[in-house]
Amino acid sequence: MTPRRVTVLGSTGSVGAATLDLIARSGAEIEIVALVAGRNVAALAEQARRWRPKVAVIADESGLDDLRAALRDTEVDAAAGQTAIIEAAGRPADWIMAAIVGIAGLRPTLAAARTGATIGIANKESIVCTGRLLLETVAAAGGRLVPVDSEHSAIFQALGGLDAREAAKLILTSSGGPFRSWSLQEMSAVTLEQATRHPNFAMGPKITVDSAQMMNKGLEIIEAAYLFETPQERVEVLVHPQQIIHSMVEFRDGSTMAQLSPPDMKGPIACAFSWPHRLDWPAPKLDLAKLGSLTFEAPDEGKFPALGLAREALRLGGMAPAALNAANEASVAAFLDRRIGFLDIAATVARTLEDMHSAGELAGQSGLEAALETDHRARAIAEAIILPSAHRN
Repeated sequence: MTPRRVTVLGSTGSVGAATLDLIARSGAEIEIVALVAGRNVAALAEQARRWRPKVAVIADESGLDDLRAALRDTEVDAAAGQTAIIEAAGRPADWIMAAIVGIAGLRPTLAAARTGATIGIANKESIVCTGRLLLETVAAAGGRLVPVDSEHSAIFQALGGLDAREAAKLILTSSGGPFRSWSLQEMSAVTLEQATRHPNFAMGPKITVDSAQMMNKGLEIIEAAYLFETPQERVEVLVHPQQIIHSMVEFRDGSTMAQLSPPDMKGPIACAFSWPHRLDWPAPKLDLAKLGSLTFEAPDEGKFPALGLAREALRLGGMAPAALNAANEASVAAFLDRRIGFLDIAATVARTLEDMHSAGELAGQSGLEAALETDHRARAIAEAIILPSAHRN
């Protein structure tokens, strides 16, 4: 691979840190243009001293003095705040990892898309909340979007360059989470500690709770529909507890292509980083004989209503997916603060969508500003729903 200029947005998070570790282990020749992080000044400073980017940016402006002090004997520029993040994201680069978590990633990811770089997209909100805006922005700049979520990376790889219209189904696999075999009564008593233990992956608490309630899979349905321009009725979910098959594509001729690999986020990152080639790195290998068997089952949408809520948001269109995402983020935050129960998360999202749809707040809007306004409004409505429930708890 030729030397490349690389920017990592969200460098101290799990995906960003894994990206830098992968690059180091691969021996790829790169120049780091920018590193962007949220609040972890110490980790960002350590990365900046190791990789010597042109600029290191911390979102939390209160950390700027500490970042400058940590980098004073280097030539790395230190900056802070949203304006600096967007400026860093828009610097010329060949490959950009977009891994800022949540709605905060929208503006930086769109700024990165305008550079014409290849974008490794791990910020699903940029697609879920704005529909085709990100894809159109990347295409207009002459860049390329390569998914980093393991499920969408698997579909991307299984398609093998074919148009998704050749597919009869896109099949997203799911571990089913820790409560796959629990009854609704048992799930009503789920504790925070139980919900933040994923059976296969070590992830942040918000993403782990999303996995436990299968909202992550609901958001992935929306993302797949937009990313691969596929009607939602042709996007399915299949529970696969071992998470060795990361997703599948069933083609119109009856053939099904599956992508298999150990459950390690570096695999999809390597695919996005090296596309259209394959990266030679010390990847973990599958031992199918040792695994013995792989199992599958249909998801129980009665126990996991998040799947149906995501499909309803796609059906409503407009800003409904952005409202779904925002209401879920607010509700998961309340659960993590122990203000509501586990089953209250999806119930709050459902009520938020219903209230906003009834008020005519979701239809006929598009674009970044509409998504941000919808996000703000949905969070406020969700919080108003949460407060009485929190008082009861």
